[in-house]
Amino acid sequence: MKEKDWDYIARLEKAIAKKYGDVAIQNPAKSWDEKKEKEYIEQLKEDLVKQDEKIAHQDKIDAGGFFISKKLINKDTGRTCPTCGKYSFSAKDDVYMNKYECCFKCFIQYIEGREDRWLEGWRPNHGEKGKHDS
Repeated sequence: MKEKDWDYIARLEKAIAKKYGDVAIQNPAKSWDEKKEKEYIEQLKEDLVKQDEKIAHQDKIDAGGFFISKKLINKDTGRTCPTCGKYSFSAKDDVYMNKYECCFKCFIQYIEGREDRWLEGWRPNHGEKGKHDS
């Protein structure tokens, strides 16, 4: 095995210190103490807890031959209009579903201009439903 060239190591350390400062060549253990060790261990524990929570949210369930995130299964999407029974992917319908619990077409048909009546609990009869089918 080749012997270490101590002169080369000293020149290299001086060049590094000149370019990056004395902090770049000092031993990291020089500024390490018991307090920093405890803080570091606490940070490791916190990171482990966060990582465990993240893994728990990523659990997958076999649903008919494919895996779905457990987080998605528990989520109630509410994409079916309770008034007309239609299923919608439209973002426009999401706004009306959140505020009035109906799709955009039902909003136009039954609510627009009559919001107070709707908010008081009025809903169309079964005979009236489905008039806006198109």
